[in-house]
Amino acid sequence: MGKLLIVGTVAFDAIETPFGKTDKILGGAATFIGLAASQFDVESAIVSVVGEDFPEEYINLLKTKNIDLTALEIVKGGKTFFWEGKYHNDLNSRDTITTELNVLADFNPIVPENFKDANVVMLGNLHPSVQMSVIKQMTKKPDLIVLDTMNFWMDNALDDLKEVIKEIDVITINDEEARQLTNEYSLVKAAAAIHKMGPKYVVIKKGEHGALLFHDEEVFFAPALPLEEVFDPTGAGDTFAGGFAGYLASTNNISFSNLKNAVIHGSNLASFSVEKFGTARMEDLKREEVNKRLHQFKTLTQFDIKLT
Repeated sequence: MGKLLIVGTVAFDAIETPFGKTDKILGGAATFIGLAASQFDVESAIVSVVGEDFPEEYINLLKTKNIDLTALEIVKGGKTFFWEGKYHNDLNSRDTITTELNVLADFNPIVPENFKDANVVMLGNLHPSVQMSVIKQMTKKPDLIVLDTMNFWMDNALDDLKEVIKEIDVITINDEEARQLTNEYSLVKAAAAIHKMGPKYVVIKKGEHGALLFHDEEVFFAPALPLEEVFDPTGAGDTFAGGFAGYLASTNNISFSNLKNAVIHGSNLASFSVEKFGTARMEDLKREEVNKRLHQFKTLTQFDIKLT
């Protein structure tokens, strides 16, 4: 069984979309990544921090998914990271109402001993210096290090981010972030520029328009599954990353052809995440549902074409 080390936020979110509004609910990059990865035959651990206000029921939920929480630090008297946002009608753009770092401001990640040899490391969206700290704690070079980041770090910690990018194998970012990082409008040119920074593989997420996987001169495109209803896109990118990394850790195969499969698995799981607010849909997601939707992806993408 493969080992997956997950680093990222375990947090509270408060979300408003055209379809409703929530109070504080379970969120955070590491949470969505862990829930998605739990769909695969893999040992996983979360490295993160929460405050004393973090409910025991949320901890128990993650434990029921066989996620190792040895490295989930609980700060006595501290408050958990909190983000509040409001989505516009198209669900592709949003306004951040509140960001409270709380215990995350002083987070010093400590990788558990039994995961310092993990074959896949998934670095969720955090300060690049935190991500680098985790890489340096590994006693064995992972088969694959996957990095997720965002434009905030490009604006505020670009030099640190570029240092981390040198050390990773896969970067997952959206199209806007790829353009900002490289100053290239063409995503093909942007991917080529990112390759030169270090990563062997570049995954560019395009929301409801799917995802692109680049490796040297090879390109693979995975569509997003057309859905009747989308309630909350907040965790979609992290769910994609969790499905992507979880599948690769479980198969122990990092060839380009298998990364194509990983992109499909990530896209498939992300399609569930958006169907309810927060983590609700991922909490009770059954393997039969996942497999059924995978068949829909197959039908959506397979065709025969005659070349003349």
